[in-house]
Amino acid sequence: MTAVPDIEFRAVTKRYGAVTAVSGIDLAIPPSAFVALLGPSGCGKTTCLRMIGGFEQPSEGQVLIRGRDMAGTPPYRRPVNMVFQQYALFPHLDVEENISYGLRQARPRLSSREISQRAGEALAMVQLAGYGRRKIHELSGGQQQRVALARALVNKPAVLLLDEPLAALDKKLRTDMQIELQNLQREIGITFVLVTHDQEEALSMSDFVCVMNGGRVVQLGQPSEIYDEPADLFVADFVGKTNLLSGKVAGLSGDLVNVALADGTVIAARKRVPLSRGEAVSVSLRPESLSLSAPGSGALKGIVRNRIFLGSTAEYAIEVQGIGSLLAKADHVIGQGNLFKPGEPVAIGFAAGAPLAFPHAKNNGTNQREDQNAEILP
Repeated sequence: MTAVPDIEFRAVTKRYGAVTAVSGIDLAIPPSAFVALLGPSGCGKTTCLRMIGGFEQPSEGQVLIRGRDMAGTPPYRRPVNMVFQQYALFPHLDVEENISYGLRQARPRLSSREISQRAGEALAMVQLAGYGRRKIHELSGGQQQRVALARALVNKPAVLLLDEPLAALDKKLRTDMQIELQNLQREIGITFVLVTHDQEEALSMSDFVCVMNGGRVVQLGQPSEIYDEPADLFVADFVGKTNLLSGKVAGLSGDLVNVALADGTVIAARKRVPLSRGEAVSVSLRPESLSLSAPGSGALKGIVRNRIFLGSTAEYAIEVQGIGSLLAKADHVIGQGNLFKPGEPVAIGFAAGAPLAFPHAKNNGTNQREDQNAEILP
């Protein structure tokens, strides 16, 4: 028997006057999943989150939580809680009072003993035991975020909504909190829905990534699938770094196409949608799929223009005549002196199957797949 989704969108559209923020979305999120809604500003991801939380109502369609239509149900009656980007903590209350605020509004009323006990359990859950009497201004940014998490979890919601909760943190603290959120979600076993425009955050934290653009779902899948097998040119370009090479289809062979690049080089690429001979295409090549070597063998040849040394890896900007600049990423092994210097000529190779060919789009930011609007998670 198929489990009832924790969250389900059925042909949901949301309009603000003449502007359509979300258009005809079908989406099902299974119980206990960590799902990231990922996309550029204005893609509709926050609108979807707000419709789940009850802060917005759909213009058309249904939003269901655990099989129940939420039409007309106010936020405080829904089995969800939300962590806002700015945390929205009460500065005049101490940590325990912030966490227990929702419990004190509960009906029927809870005893003071139970409220204090549950607030203490929530603090321990986010590793802030003993901080109950601290004032909010006495906490670091990471500690304030944990208080916001504890306040959202203390009511034991079925779904936790996270609206870019790590945006205000520095890089190291953000990485630490990503790990803590993953561990917390696995520990308590409820569904987390994260809204973010940060591709690294979405890929590293979630079980499933839902990529949105222009108010529609473009692709839904596991992080590795989204990165390795993008549904279209928008996803390939938006998620992670990639090189986009312009060319034309010179030949077809099963799932492969031969693409003639601007400099006349012909490479074999996998195709994600049907293509025809002579059609203009963009070929996506991830920087880490490129291998650099001394001049000799290699599909392409170029000159290193810039090198960014990152410790364990190095990134190179390589100028290829007739094609333009390519970004390559290579591992650095201590003591092996395997770094190329700016000005050095290099041969560029790549693994078979690394290039992906897509229909060329002049404005990649508006490239969408109408047939992939309906998405159901397994």
